[in-house]
Amino acid sequence: MTIRLLVVDDDPLVRAGLTFMLGGSDDLAIVGEASDGSQVEELTDRLRPDVVLMDIRMPNVDGLTATETLRARPDAPEVIVLTTFHADEQVVRALRAGAAGFVLKDTAPAEIVAAVRRVAAGEPVLSPAVTRQLMHQVAGAPEGSDDRAARARARIGQLAEREREVAVAVGRGQSNAEISAALFLSVPTVKTHVSRVLAKLGLNNRVQIALLVHDAGLLDEDGDVR
Repeated sequence: MTIRLLVVDDDPLVRAGLTFMLGGSDDLAIVGEASDGSQVEELTDRLRPDVVLMDIRMPNVDGLTATETLRARPDAPEVIVLTTFHADEQVVRALRAGAAGFVLKDTAPAEIVAAVRRVAAGEPVLSPAVTRQLMHQVAGAPEGSDDRAARARARIGQLAEREREVAVAVGRGQSNAEISAALFLSVPTVKTHVSRVLAKLGLNNRVQIALLVHDAGLLDEDGDVR
């Protein structure tokens, strides 16, 4: 199956570079380009991309606003945030809105291609190391932290015990295979639990599960259960 891509960046050179590096893959097709977030909804309706590569900083409608608008739709494509920064506040907000991950603009072409394939397959683009860095960023944001923690704990409380264990493992940045080994479950069973957690909590992807687990204060800075 060919993965349909929409590239959104206000820099024409960046768009050209991404189109060149991604267009050479047999299973990827660039179906459109946008120079501003204001164009994203119309292009999505017309071109039906599977994945949107979204620049986070644009002069009119930025990538954060465009991601929040796009991911609120019932038929939303997956979004990968493009950024020059590792885990700043805007990236965290985009991930809370449902972006499946982020890649740096200086990432090697092969890694960007791999990221697009992973997101199209329903996997997040966050390694355990990046997940830990992201969660440190979340932990360092005091605004509304008490209320957010209380809401997060209440939502986690909706889960059955095994679902909670799987959610916490996702919060550590573990893959399905790692969760399978740690909890003595088959990989298909882990996938089923992840799907149930997403459905029960009304979340879009594993990144949002990880953010919720950390908001609830269930892990310490080393990723251990509190």
